[in-house]
Amino acid sequence: MDAIVTAGGIPQPGDPLYSYSNGDSKALIDVAGKPMVQWVLDALNNSSRVDNIILIGASPKSGLTSAKPIHYISNQGRMLANIVAGVNKAIELNKKTEYVLLVSSDIPALKGEMVDWLVDTSMQTKDDLYYGVCPQEVMEARYPESKRTYTKLKDMQICGADINVIHVSMATTHLNLWEQLIGNRKSPLRQAGVVGLDILFKLLTRQIALQELVEKASARIGIKGRAIIWSQAEPCMDVDKPHQLEIMREDLTRQKKKAAAAEKRLKNKLDTAVKKK
Repeated sequence: MDAIVTAGGIPQPGDPLYSYSNGDSKALIDVAGKPMVQWVLDALNNSSRVDNIILIGASPKSGLTSAKPIHYISNQGRMLANIVAGVNKAIELNKKTEYVLLVSSDIPALKGEMVDWLVDTSMQTKDDLYYGVCPQEVMEARYPESKRTYTKLKDMQICGADINVIHVSMATTHLNLWEQLIGNRKSPLRQAGVVGLDILFKLLTRQIALQELVEKASARIGIKGRAIIWSQAEPCMDVDKPHQLEIMREDLTRQKKKAAAAEKRLKNKLDTAVKKK
């Protein structure tokens, strides 16, 4: 499956991350010694389910690396246009393409095994949209200071994932509706209002559970949708604010030090074994 990575957003004055970006793409903000998007590319490279990477909004001059084929597409100006361009490129690479991964560049804690799990879990059924959600207790157990915004449902409180699977037909149908939904992606209540006032009312009054929400929204839009409930917070921990950036910097720095220490211990063991021979 090909992965479409959106990396074109440039923070503007007034954006919480403007002072960190130096007028460049948000995706290139440093996180523990790497551009934020490089962590995402590394995860996709470590996934056994990803074939090609389609990177939107960056260029070969960005200094990013990938062992897997990477195809650069310029920023199309709007999120939906970027997704459509990415899907078209995936189809160009393989006419038999049915599904693609949509991945945000601002989830640097993503790991390859998480990508594999998402693809395997999604492909157990044949739906049009697989949208990931993270329960509040999962997010706050992993990142207690993340201060996410949660959608309050009848059966749980959730935030959305920033890596999802879609059928390629999603890039050719209902485009006006998708434009509105994507434009309101940071506000679940506004999205519900786009889909229908009855759904909005049920959300406001917490009278709707996750499965019912998926069924009603899918029927209204005219697609087959499925919620993917994550037991790991990393795919849903996007970096939108300075405190979230600092959380990721500290967390990934710790992970790098831990990995380096483990590698050093292994090397010492191997050196000792060689000397004994």
